[in-house]
Amino acid sequence: MFTQLKSLGLFGLNAFSVDVEVSMNRGKPQMEIVGLPDTSVRESRERIRSALSSLSIALPARLITVNLAPADVKKIGTMHDLAILLGILVCMERIPAQPASRCFIGEVSLSGLVRSVSGVLPMALLAAQNGVTELYVPAENASEASAAGIPVYGVHSVGELIAHLNEDTGPAIRPQEPYTPQPEEYEEMLDFADVKGQQNAKYALEIAAAGGHNALMIGSPGSGKSMLAKRIPSILPAMTTAESMETTQIYSIAGLLDGKHPLMTRRPFRSPHHTISGAGLVGGGTVPRPGEISLAHNGLLFLDELAEFDHRTLEIMRQPLEDRKVTITRAAGTVSYPCSFMLVGAMNPCPCGYYGHPKRKCTCSERQVRQYLNRISGPLLDRFDLHIEVEPVSFDSLSAKAKAESSAAIRQRVQTARELQNQRFAGTGIFCNAAIPAGMLQDFCPMDDAATALLRAVFDKLGLSARAYDRILKVARTIADLDGSEIIRKQHIAAAAQFRSLDRKYWGTNG
Repeated sequence: MFTQLKSLGLFGLNAFSVDVEVSMNRGKPQMEIVGLPDTSVRESRERIRSALSSLSIALPARLITVNLAPADVKKIGTMHDLAILLGILVCMERIPAQPASRCFIGEVSLSGLVRSVSGVLPMALLAAQNGVTELYVPAENASEASAAGIPVYGVHSVGELIAHLNEDTGPAIRPQEPYTPQPEEYEEMLDFADVKGQQNAKYALEIAAAGGHNALMIGSPGSGKSMLAKRIPSILPAMTTAESMETTQIYSIAGLLDGKHPLMTRRPFRSPHHTISGAGLVGGGTVPRPGEISLAHNGLLFLDELAEFDHRTLEIMRQPLEDRKVTITRAAGTVSYPCSFMLVGAMNPCPCGYYGHPKRKCTCSERQVRQYLNRISGPLLDRFDLHIEVEPVSFDSLSAKAKAESSAAIRQRVQTARELQNQRFAGTGIFCNAAIPAGMLQDFCPMDDAATALLRAVFDKLGLSARAYDRILKVARTIADLDGSEIIRKQHIAAAAQFRSLDRKYWGTNG
């Protein structure tokens, strides 16, 4: 007896079709799984045996051979359990043969329950592309899979699914209602209205949010760096449908989706501790998993106490920041994860934190200050578009009764600027000003004569690098968008150049 069912596999962000072929013949009573299965796939034999036993179904005394095709692609994970079990039941004539338009994903427990698996959304999207009309997944993953736009059936137990496939009398499994996020579920709790003073820092972060720019904040302890950074999500523009699907796929693979909110509709905010390893930051493992920079895709990665991070850990971010993707190579294969994110760093100017403070004395020696600042390399520093000095807040600002501008008001300006960018970059694959390729800057960043003259003067006087020149132009483009101007003018260049001063003040460089 032979049968074949459709399933799906996953390696990194790449889903692939799997044909589960089951053959039952005379021979030594045992079950063999071939087709490059890993340990978790081979262990499905015991899970399936116990699950069937819980339904009072005994495996026949036959040689059962399971082939996971294509046989030259390694199969990883427990998502094939359900298809293998159903293939055995078809060979035992307990259920009818299944059409190719049906696809099955899920882990089977010893008691016959169907457990959730990671990475269902990218597999469901592939199923939709391949013409699958009925996708059966664990009930916990059904809402997530419904975003693929095909009929999805959430399965709680093997017994329930057998009854459904046999069309037994009783309640059948109903298709999952597509998940619709509710706006009130994503209200921000932190608001810029709670931040006293810091007008310059707020303006810089508004520019960063509007153009997707990287920003570095430096200031003494207690000046409000972390408080400002934690409020940036409240002013970020709304995610597009494409961005939402991209980010949700990464969180699905990492197993970090919230069952109540299976579709990511607000931009992620990731803030890893400074003790994080390189693999934790960029991704890794025997089977490559997404790291923090990929989990921050289409959102914000905040590195507090930037100078406390391991130097080598920070340096491996340099290429992903430019390429907006990270490639991880292991013996099992090569995986590329997207990592287009805003990087926001915050740090003190010295070990004690009071170097350059207007009222408190720094206790560090010049050598200690140099060593501390040099933990941030010049090339990494150059990748921050905006350098923000967060100065101590005055008593008058703290004691003022008037409320500061709310995040909603700032977000409205940011959203308007981002919509201008969406129109400008339509059909180019560029999603924000920070992602403009160097070769297209002249096309998207037209300047009047006064702006060109000022940029030339700034470039010559400060001895800027080519990368710094590009970044000043991109920031000026964003400032012009916030100003509602299609042409970059002198004041926009001046404002952009102002936010490239900390490297000269603290590091003594001209990058």
